[in-house]
Amino acid sequence: MYEEYWGLSKKPFENTPDPNFLYYSKQHEEVLARLIYAVKERKGAAMLTGIFGCGKTLLGQALLSELTEDRYKIAFIRNPQMSYEELLMYIATHLGARELPTQKSEIMINVLLDAIEAILNNNVRDGKDSIVILDEMHIVNDNRIFEGLRLLLNFQTEDRFLLTLLLFGQPELKERVDNNKQLEQRIAIKSHLDSLSHEDTKLYIIHRLTVAGRAEPIFTTEALDVIFDRTGGIPRRINRLCDVCLLSGFARNLQAIDKDTVFEEARSLSG
Repeated sequence: MYEEYWGLSKKPFENTPDPNFLYYSKQHEEVLARLIYAVKERKGAAMLTGIFGCGKTLLGQALLSELTEDRYKIAFIRNPQMSYEELLMYIATHLGARELPTQKSEIMINVLLDAIEAILNNNVRDGKDSIVILDEMHIVNDNRIFEGLRLLLNFQTEDRFLLTLLLFGQPELKERVDNNKQLEQRIAIKSHLDSLSHEDTKLYIIHRLTVAGRAEPIFTTEALDVIFDRTGGIPRRINRLCDVCLLSGFARNLQAIDKDTVFEEARSLSG
């Protein structure tokens, strides 16, 4: 709606996991490097925690862009709030299994685990590594799921794991994992993503505007300062505030977004 007015080719502050908009602060570069290391070195399991809206899912998408289809089979589970049986079914299906049981029974779990082990071995023979990424894992309260994930890490040969398990979630995930000591001890890489610094918040906004086709500044220096103060450097909040500021500026025929506009829109969002 406001793109043409501001000279943009697309909306720069959508809260969607588009890796083209990922801003690589030093901590983002480090976390992504650690995730890539966990996958490519077949470390078994890694965990990424971070507060709501800090960019964990976007980093997951960036990781996917680093992994070629001819080398990896990937199950990316964005909403893990399902039964243990459903989770195993999802993992098995997305890693390539076929003809799985469709009705629950006492032996269903064992059948699914056998199917997953078989497809993991098939993928190895085909020269492919199997990756399971579970986002939003902090919402999972079923201890059976965490125990089941631990069991998946039992699938290994003498010199390698047959799959790599990546767990993403808010800080509560750490407590969930710590409650299963055997799983916690198998997580080789642990990372935490914080909110952006004051300087990185400014660079983040400039980066997203640049990706969207805008070379000249839109937000004044004072406006950028207020955005950091009002959002705490959390990308999801930054996106929401910047988006409504651009809309307001378009509606009012402003030439730039100043601190007064940011204050007003921040109050509107908080009210």
